[in-house]
Amino acid sequence: MDRSAGLPVRLLLLLLLLLLWSVAPQALRPVTKLRVVPESHILQVILGCEVHEDNSTSGFWKYGYDGQDHLEFCPKTLNWSAAEPRAWATKMEWEEHRIRARQSRDYLQRDCPQQLKQVLELQRGVLGQQVPTLVKVTRHWASTGTSLRCQALNFFPQNITMRWLKDSQPLDAKDVNPENVLPNGDGTYQGWLTLAVAPGEETRFSCQVEHPGLDQPLTATWEPSRSQDMIIGIISGITICAIFFVGILILVLRKRKVSGGTMGDYVLTECE
Repeated sequence: MDRSAGLPVRLLLLLLLLLLWSVAPQALRPVTKLRVVPESHILQVILGCEVHEDNSTSGFWKYGYDGQDHLEFCPKTLNWSAAEPRAWATKMEWEEHRIRARQSRDYLQRDCPQQLKQVLELQRGVLGQQVPTLVKVTRHWASTGTSLRCQALNFFPQNITMRWLKDSQPLDAKDVNPENVLPNGDGTYQGWLTLAVAPGEETRFSCQVEHPGLDQPLTATWEPSRSQDMIIGIISGITICAIFFVGILILVLRKRKVSGGTMGDYVLTECE
C-alpha cells in the first residue's frame, strides 16, 4: 500500500477530529431556544510589575471572577493561590504546566521590569526638558466693558505664575480673574489671565510671567496692531477731509448769499 496515498486521508481525519473537539464543548453548554447562554460571567486580570527606590522589583499577576478574587500567581513557588473553591480546578490544571509557570515568572521578574525601566528613562528625558512659555496680551470688547487677556502658550512643566501690573506695580488678587491652566495635545500647557480695564488705559497695564523655563520673569504689554493703526488713521483722515470740505461748502454758500444781496441794489439802464 502506498503510504503517500493515505496521507491526505489522515489529514482529513485529523481535521474532522479537531472540528469535533471544538464543537463538543459548545454542545455541552445549556442554551435557550434563542441560542443564548443563560448565564454570563466576568473574568478580570491585573498584570504588572514595580520598580522600587532601591532598584528592586516585584511583580503581580491576579485574576478576578465576577468581581471577587479568584487566582494569584506566586513567582517564588511557581504556584497559583486559589482565593475561592471555584478556582481549585483551574489551579490544579495550571500548576501541571511547569514550563508555562517558569515563563510567567521570567516575565514578572525580568522582562516586565526591563520594559518599565525603559519607559521610565524615556519619561525622565521628556520631563527633564523645560519648555519656556510664549506670552502675549490681547484686548477684547464686550457688553460689560473692555478687558485685557494675558496668554501663556506652550510651556512645560505645568507650574507657572502670572500676575498683572499697573504702572509697574502688582495689582491686588481680587481685581484679577483666577488663573486658568489647561493641557495642550502635545504635552505642553497653556494659561491665561484676564483683567477688566477702563477704555484708554490699556497701556498702563502689563502682564508678568514666571516659569522654570525662563531665566527671568517675562513682561508683556498690549500693543495695537498695525492694521488697527491704519484703520484709525484712515478714519481720522476721512473725518478731517469731511470737516474741511464742509467748511469750504459753508464759505461758498455764504459768499453766494452775500453777493446775491449786493446785486439786488444795482439798477441796470438801457443804452441809448
